[in-house]
Amino acid sequence: MGNVIWHNATVKRQHRNQQNGHNSAVLWFTGLSGSGKSTIAHAVEEQLYQHECRTFVLDGDNVRHGLSSDLGFSELDRKENIRRIGETAKRMMEAGILVLTAFISPYKKDREMVRNLLPLGDFIEIYCKATLETCEARDVKGLYKKARAGEIQNYTGINSPYEIPIKSEIEIDTDKLNLEEPCEIVIKILSERNIVNLK
Repeated sequence: MGNVIWHNATVKRQHRNQQNGHNSAVLWFTGLSGSGKSTIAHAVEEQLYQHECRTFVLDGDNVRHGLSSDLGFSELDRKENIRRIGETAKRMMEAGILVLTAFISPYKKDREMVRNLLPLGDFIEIYCKATLETCEARDVKGLYKKARAGEIQNYTGINSPYEIPIKSEIEIDTDKLNLEEPCEIVIKILSERNIVNLK
């Protein structure tokens, strides 16, 4: 890295966690488009916010408008997108924030790359499981329809693969559960891991 030297801050993560009254972590929501990632992530954030937790949702579309606006959807660009998000989430976690990310992140190796960026236990992978049929039926953006018509290339689930997580901390079957139940599952895990203590 040449003349680039890492600067160690005097105010550390544990100081911020103590000030916040909860620990920080990265909650990584993954799944097909339309599987409920963003909806559940924002609902969980709302509950945490109501209990005065420091939170932020990094959403796929929003990141594509700014941080990754120069990237396309090739495998290499998707990898770089996830790398940037992982580094951003890590810095936000070190700032004492509960970071919720909602990205398709279709490749196992890229999700593992982010997991390995973080201390053990700080990466919580949440697989939003839904059939392709369900996701297509929910297709509020009309993107599956365009992909089926050949108007969109490299669309996950149609002409680009999604690699199902094999060791996610949480698996939520969004075909079957209503919005309240996934939120309860996520909050329960956070409580069991002593990340939050919601009274």
